[in-house]
Amino acid sequence: MVYEFEGRTEKEAIDRAAEELGLQKDDFDVEIVETQRSGLFKKGYVKIRIHTNQLERSAAPNSKPRTESPRTEGLRTEGLRTEGRRQMNQSVFGDPEPKNEFEKQLIEFIEGLLERMGYSGKVMVIFREERKIGLKIDSEHSSILIGKKGKNLDALQLLANIYAGRQGREDMRVILDSENYRIRREESLVRLAYTVADRVRENRGSILLEPMNPFDRRLIHTTLNDITDVETKSEGEGLYKQVRVFYRGMR
Repeated sequence: MVYEFEGRTEKEAIDRAAEELGLQKDDFDVEIVETQRSGLFKKGYVKIRIHTNQLERSAAPNSKPRTESPRTEGLRTEGLRTEGRRQMNQSVFGDPEPKNEFEKQLIEFIEGLLERMGYSGKVMVIFREERKIGLKIDSEHSSILIGKKGKNLDALQLLANIYAGRQGREDMRVILDSENYRIRREESLVRLAYTVADRVRENRGSILLEPMNPFDRRLIHTTLNDITDVETKSEGEGLYKQVRVFYRGMR
C-alpha cells in the first residue's frame, strides 16, 4: 500500500509515518513528493510518499492511502538509495556465489532471461541484507542491458522482483546492477541537481527536469533540500514524473 505524510523536515515526516503505520523504517520505501522551506510568512514542510508491502497491518487513521500498487511502482525503480550508509552483512567479494536455493533459482532465472533475450551474461551476488539482495550482471552487452537512462535495467529488476514474489519471497527486494551503473547514475544526478540550482538562482525562475523514476526524483529533492533559496516539486502523473526546480519566492 501507499501512504502520504507531511512534516516540517524529511526526518519528522518519516518518523511520523513509522509511528502511525507501526512499522520500522526499514519496512518501507520513501519518495519525497514536495519540499518547501520556511520563510518569514510561511512554514516549511516536506511531503513524502510511503511504499510498503506490510499489507497485514491496518492503515493509520491520519494516513492517505492511494491506489497505486507498490509492486508496479516501488519495485520497478528501487535502486541503491543510500550506498554510502549500507551495512553489508556479508563481504561482497568474499561470497559472490549463491548461498541457498532461493539465490540459486533467482540467479538462474535472470541468466535464463538474458539468454532468451539473445545476450550472454553471468549474474553474481554483490551484497546481502536482511530483506535485500544485490545482484550484478557481467556481460559484454552491458550497455544494451542497462538501456537509456537505465530503463532496461529497471525492467529486468522488476521481473526479478516479480519472480522472487512468486517464489514466496515478497519480503525480499532484489537490486540489479551492471557496470556500477546505479552508483554512476546517482553521482550524475547530484551534479545535475547542483547545476540546475545554480541556473535557477541566477535566473530567478524555474527549470523542469526530464521524467524520472521515484528513486531518481528523491535524490534530486534531497540533494537540494538544504539550499535555502531553491525549492523542488514533483509534477505529472504515473511512474515517471518530472521534478521542477524553482527559485524560492517566485510567482
